[in-house]
Amino acid sequence: MRAVIAEDSVLLRVGLVKVLEAVGYEVVAAVDDAQSLLSAVAEHRPNVVVTDVRMPPGFTDEGVRAALVIRQQWPDIAVLLLSQYVEERYAADLLSGNTRGVGYLLKERVANVDDFLDALERVAGGGTALDPEVVSQLLLRRQSDPLDSLTPREREVLSLMAEGRSNAAIAQALVVSESAVAKHINSIFMKLQLSPTEGEHRRVMAVLQFLDNS
Repeated sequence: MRAVIAEDSVLLRVGLVKVLEAVGYEVVAAVDDAQSLLSAVAEHRPNVVVTDVRMPPGFTDEGVRAALVIRQQWPDIAVLLLSQYVEERYAADLLSGNTRGVGYLLKERVANVDDFLDALERVAGGGTALDPEVVSQLLLRRQSDPLDSLTPREREVLSLMAEGRSNAAIAQALVVSESAVAKHINSIFMKLQLSPTEGEHRRVMAVLQFLDNS
């Protein structure tokens, strides 16, 4: 089983290499930034990649963006993300497509070598391994999504708003009155907690929320 490791912390990178090699993995590359990760994957085509979420140069989401590229270009390569903190947006991005061979763990789990290797084996074998804390955060995020409170009709109205249609055009498309459309839109604003003080910006903000969750 061939592996590529991407981690900017020298100590953790070296530790990961030793742990993987001790159980039979062939670590074909160990790098410290996202661009080097993509180059190593293109060259070696490993079975699995273990990568940090935040890496040089920006220390934001370089590892996630690299992982998404890997998943798109080489879907058979398993990817296990490591993160210092729970960053559910990144987990959601990674899980939004094919979930086969995907993992997301907090770095503290690496301290328990058996748990880490068990998760890695599952991911390398085509399964999924999510840190329990990440799962909790994703569920909380989903449960607290105000879009879930919209009725089917309100979702239709919001979808047409996202297409840039006016109230009159929405009314024509749904074969209802403009006053009915206005009532639906006011209800959408209320459920999405968009204050009247936002004025016309409420329409844009509602559409942005819809597109962000589509």
